[in-house]
Amino acid sequence: MLDLFKSLFKNDAYENLDAPAFLAKMKATPEAVPLDVRTSAEVADGKIEGAVNLDFYDPMFAEQVGKLDKGKTYFVYCRGGVRSANACRTMHGLGFEKLVNLAGGYLSI
Repeated sequence: MLDLFKSLFKNDAYENLDAPAFLAKMKATPEAVPLDVRTSAEVADGKIEGAVNLDFYDPMFAEQVGKLDKGKTYFVYCRGGVRSANACRTMHGLGFEKLVNLAGGYLSI
């Protein structure tokens, strides 16, 4: 049953990890860039140290994120995990290949 559940979330655009795996992989990845796609009001409640903030709801999000280095690995998160998954899909469409999504979002940390 678990394999069926995992297969529903399998994709080629990004890797989906729970909080412990996300944080461990980010720490072990030298060129890791934490990318917070929450609003500035949400970021004010706390964020992952060193995270770049680009609000997914900003109409300029795709343009702004498209300026980032496509060779780096991005650890993308939002409040609950949905916006960050959508941000990963957007980034993948722009040519980013190394994307990790925080399943459950910042609330799961």
